[in-house]
Amino acid sequence: MRFVFAIVAFIAAAVMIGLGIAQRTVFLEPDRVSMSAELSGGEADFIVVEPEALAAHPGKQTITVSGSPKAFLSYGRSSDVEAWLGDTPYVSVGYDEGADELTNEIVVPKPVDDSTPVAPTTPPTTGTEADAVAPEEPSPSGSDLWLDEFTDDLVLTTTIDVPDDIALLVSADGGDELPSRVKIDWPLDNATPWAGPLIVGGALVFLVGIALVIAGFMNHRRMRGPRRNLPKGPRGKLPSAPKPGRTQIGGGRRSIGRAKRVAIVPLLVIPALALSACSADYWPNFDQQAAPETTAPATAPATPVPTDEPEEDTPVTQPAVTVPQMERIMRRVAVFATDVDASRDATVAAERFTGPALEARTANYAIRGSLAEHPLPTPIPASPLTLTLPQQATGWPRTVLTIAKNSDDPTIAPSALTLVQQSPRENYKILYAISLAPDAEVPEVAPASIGAAPISPEFKGLVMPTGQVAAAYADVLLKGEASEFYPMFDAEGDTLMQQLGPAGQKAINDGLPATVDASYSNAVGDSPTIALATNDAGALVSVSIEQTENVVPNDGGTIGFQPGPAAALSGFTGKSAKGVQRVIGIQLLFYVPGVGNESEDQIRLLGWSESLIGASEVP
Repeated sequence: MRFVFAIVAFIAAAVMIGLGIAQRTVFLEPDRVSMSAELSGGEADFIVVEPEALAAHPGKQTITVSGSPKAFLSYGRSSDVEAWLGDTPYVSVGYDEGADELTNEIVVPKPVDDSTPVAPTTPPTTGTEADAVAPEEPSPSGSDLWLDEFTDDLVLTTTIDVPDDIALLVSADGGDELPSRVKIDWPLDNATPWAGPLIVGGALVFLVGIALVIAGFMNHRRMRGPRRNLPKGPRGKLPSAPKPGRTQIGGGRRSIGRAKRVAIVPLLVIPALALSACSADYWPNFDQQAAPETTAPATAPATPVPTDEPEEDTPVTQPAVTVPQMERIMRRVAVFATDVDASRDATVAAERFTGPALEARTANYAIRGSLAEHPLPTPIPASPLTLTLPQQATGWPRTVLTIAKNSDDPTIAPSALTLVQQSPRENYKILYAISLAPDAEVPEVAPASIGAAPISPEFKGLVMPTGQVAAAYADVLLKGEASEFYPMFDAEGDTLMQQLGPAGQKAINDGLPATVDASYSNAVGDSPTIALATNDAGALVSVSIEQTENVVPNDGGTIGFQPGPAAALSGFTGKSAKGVQRVIGIQLLFYVPGVGNESEDQIRLLGWSESLIGASEVP
């Protein structure tokens, strides 16, 4: 019976191992599903792969773009992609669920009547100039709207894993022919969880069969052993077996047994080799693993508050940027600022700076042109970002407030940067660059995935409307405790008041000769007030003011600038009977509490930056 069971074991082992190997070979399913869209050239300059096309199958998307000498691919929120395109025609690559295939069609967007105010633009060219110079085709390369972008020659391939509200923008980099083919691959789960158990189980059953065969032979040999208690009597003489010749030496049962053992060795090696090739796909997975995070995380789409009758035309607010998007923007801005600060090119600086931040850098470049030892502007740190507070927006302009630490020099105070994007095809520019006070306590704000609502300058829910904060503090800075607004500001720890307030002005006056008089005046800057809501119904407010210092002779004589930054900036080297003046630009960040805040009812200065932005003869 042992031999019968051994035969059954060998058959079962062969079936199990064969099924296990077949699952990884002839029965193995494909490891990916592919779809492609063929596009004809000349119809449009851009291709948009819609979110439904990317989500046609679950898993990461491997995008392959071909048919162009050089291809460009970027991805971002679908609303941002549409906004960047504006009224430019494009090829939309969608997904037909019924046919399970990608579709493509030409889309010509309708002109958008956007009443949102935009940044001032340069005057339009005359008809002759417009006819002579054709408008350049807009390039999506380098836009702050994208979460990432890629370029490559001939064939561009990249793998992404994005949420449902992300779209791809494809174009020909450098004005070449638009790519003619877009292919998307999704991974398929072709794991064979029973292949490993079948192969291992078959190997074990095979070993059991071998054990049964060995046991059967051993039992058979015992059954054929010498028999005792035979009946007495004469025994016949058995013929003796012939002695083997020399050529037969080594060919007996011992050599046969050795040959069997040698033949068994390969049979034992086969399962071992099969086991060595096994991977995780060969075995059942009993771990309930969470879905992997996306490689390009984006904010979840904002969920509108449900109403009885939702309006389809009502735009949904969403944060101006996502955290990964802001990190990418800050890396680029930091590199740009380092380069432009070294080159002292104010025209180039205007590509990433505007308002008070640009004025401060422009003046610094002018001073360093004549005064080489003058320090550079405070560097713009790239990371880490300790706070990212984007504005909840439906259109443009868009605003974001971020606080960044200088990882290279911890002695430099963190920077509170207010960036503004005036239109989809413009990049973010730094409007305010403010150094935080050493003991600044920034209130809690909403997460970046939600964003903060912008506060109107006339909003009455704060202890002071944000539109009045700059003027009120300018008055306090000029008059000190004599100002009617002094009680509304927290003076504790306000070192700016000590430097530029009445005490600082008195210290300057005491150092002047008796033949001159100094006077001071403060005015609100021309840049807009930026106010974003905090969690406690307060607001973070960024403003600017300008302090003008006039030094006038009082004895009928003349006066000029002493050698230094003011003289370098003004270029005025003579003497004037009218006097000279300096203008200090001050950028400020305040926390304005809400009405009814029991723990805090005074406006706090969180940070500031002051720099010389003007110097001239008194007009």
